[in-house]
Amino acid sequence: MDNTVRTGTELLWSALGGDPALVDRVAYGGVSGLLAARLPVMDLARATVAVCSLAAAEHAGAPGPVRVDDGAVATAFVSERHLRVDGRAPVSFAPLSRSWRAADGWVRTHANYPHHKAALLRALGAADSVDAVAAAIGGRKAVEVETAVYGAGGLAVALRTPEEWAAHEQGRQVAARPLLTRERLDEAAPRRRSGGPLRVLDLTRVIAGPVATRTLALLGADVLRIDPPVSPELPDQHADTDVGKRTAALDLNRPSDRRTFDELLDAADVLVTGYRPGALNRFGLHRPGLVTARLSAWGDYGPWGGRRGFDSLVQVASGIAVTEGSPERPGALPAQALDHGTGYLLAAAVLRSLTEQGRDGGTRLVRLALAQTGHWLTHALPRYEPERYLAEADGPLGRLRYARSPVAYEGGPADWSRPPGRQGGDEPAWLTA
Repeated sequence: MDNTVRTGTELLWSALGGDPALVDRVAYGGVSGLLAARLPVMDLARATVAVCSLAAAEHAGAPGPVRVDDGAVATAFVSERHLRVDGRAPVSFAPLSRSWRAADGWVRTHANYPHHKAALLRALGAADSVDAVAAAIGGRKAVEVETAVYGAGGLAVALRTPEEWAAHEQGRQVAARPLLTRERLDEAAPRRRSGGPLRVLDLTRVIAGPVATRTLALLGADVLRIDPPVSPELPDQHADTDVGKRTAALDLNRPSDRRTFDELLDAADVLVTGYRPGALNRFGLHRPGLVTARLSAWGDYGPWGGRRGFDSLVQVASGIAVTEGSPERPGALPAQALDHGTGYLLAAAVLRSLTEQGRDGGTRLVRLALAQTGHWLTHALPRYEPERYLAEADGPLGRLRYARSPVAYEGGPADWSRPPGRQGGDEPAWLTA
């Protein structure tokens, strides 16, 4: 386990520009066998938490030792499932947020927010019921539904195989870019004040961005989350991911609220945004000396650069749902791992930018996308491939494929000396030298 995990941690820490020697200070342990999947989800989880912890220790001036506990990691990656509010379990997905059978495949929709649900029903011309939506999607091609729903302002993606995603223009754009980007935009002095906590202005929602800012709040930052009054965060999402933060509502289209927001931004050290690319440009968010972290679903490039998206949709579009599913039905990762993993990686990128800014100054910009994390999961991390541990040999039974023995040591046998013979066909006598 350690070699695989260390590989993931080294890759991420290198992408963050960290000192390679610090990776030696990370230790792993705890319960094994968690977040089981065909893809190396647990390795992604361990590695993202490891680099976040390492970046936090480095920023605090005490880089290590860092211990990553599998049980804590796996529990945190499904934190929304463990949430209870006065004993009540959370609502993870609304009835219309699911996979649907289309005329030529499958479609995944996301309709947790009222405005996304309204857009979905408007695009389909369907009544507000599972049966009505199933009928509307079942008579149309998957890509046709995807195009119509996105055109109406909703969220739906057609199921694609890994090969289809690799051939899609957005998939090619994702594959051609690094996991994350870190930029120094100018030579401005840091905005960080002497004394007082780090000030983080949080313009994110759902899981990835809020997990990042929740982590920064854990580390002592004063995190202030701003949501529009007409579209507040879903109550259970708020309860799970706004721990340690303060929250406020501002309508940035109202002059008085806009002035308040500008004053907050003027005094902030870090800005974290999670809305679709370009959605906030009109508000002029750039400030010299600020550390800005931008999170998106698909990246801010390619034909899907301006699209909204969520973890479940990225899994379906990028082929992950096919890898984790069966020929009969798409599957899913055991956690919303793209969200949680990107969240911890985003927090690590912010912390590393602050560390570098404290040394070298400059306005800083980091950018991450769920689709990039998904590509990293499927292409960069070592995967369990049974074929590597199988062998074939001809013998009395014919051509036999079998599992190699896991018992191995230097100078020991690489394989058995003989294949199985026909049952009962050997002499009842010991071999002679």
